[in-house]
This record gives sequence, structure tokens and C-alpha cells, in this order.
Amino acid sequence: MKKQSKLVLVILLVALSFTLIEIFESEYEEKVEVTSDVVELFEKLALVTYVVDGDTIKVDIEGKEETVRYIGIDTPEPYSKSEPECFSKEASSANRDLVEGKQVRLVADKEDRDRYGRLLRYIYVDEVFVNAELVRDGFAKVMNIKPNSAHYEEFLKLEKAAQERSLGMWGVCK
Repeated sequence: MKKQSKLVLVILLVALSFTLIEIFESEYEEKVEVTSDVVELFEKLALVTYVVDGDTIKVDIEGKEETVRYIGIDTPEPYSKSEPECFSKEASSANRDLVEGKQVRLVADKEDRDRYGRLLRYIYVDEVFVNAELVRDGFAKVMNIKPNSAHYEEFLKLEKAAQERSLGMWGVCK
């Protein structure tokens, strides 16, 4: 009889343990849900008011104008000392087609601003990842400045594919 009582007790304890684990796991999952306040620290919606060049825009965020530099990419410069760099006009035009006058989602990485005071962000228009799109189509090359490296590997793959297919600047510029 004692063995049966111990067995029943062990079975009840095991069942109770599983029940408690299930309760604690469900409570924990509820507590770690990302709230909209937390998302707002990393993501903001903005209206693009001006396209500066292929990797920089001016936006309106809740009535405040900000200059935004795209993270992880670099496009040819249209404002160099002598003449525009190869493919700079095309890169600026591609960026303009993607974002000008549109509402964009600005997503932060590790650093908020660069040394010039510009916001550093990944840019999305609806579901289009603009930084990646510019690299994919050969309008931008990868520029990794740590610690802002969340999409570095993805950008490298896109750049390699664009180079192999001679897309954009990879087929035109030396």
C-alpha cells in the first residue's frame, strides 16, 4: 500500500509540475510581448519631404524636419568637388522613385546619429526594404560601419549578385 501511495504521490507531483510550468510559461510570454512604446524607440513613421541623394533623405517626423542617412549602404556622390561620381544621378533618381513624397518606416540599429547629426536608419516603404533594394539593383554598394551591422550579411549577398549580373553601377562604372 505504501508503494502505491508513493507512486500516486509521484504521479500527482509530476502532473502538478507540468501544470505549473505551463502556467508560468504562458504568464512569461504575456509579459515579454513587445509593446508599441518599445517599438517606437526603434521605429518611427515619417513623410519624405526631399531626397538629397541616393542614400540621404529629409523627412518630417511629427512636425520636425530630420536628415536621415541610410545605414549599411553608400551610393555615388552627386556633390563631389569637381563633377558627380559615376552613376550618382541614377542612384539619386532610383531613391527618389522609391521614397519621395511617401510615408516611410524608419528603423534604428545600434547608433542613433552619425557625426554630422543625421539620423541613421533602415528605410521601408510598405514592405519594400529600400536600403536592400538599392544594393540589389546596383545603385548602392555595401558600407559597413560598426556597430550598425544588423543587415550587413544580407547586403553583401545582394551586392555580390548585382556585381555578377553587372547591374547598375557594376555594369557602367570602372
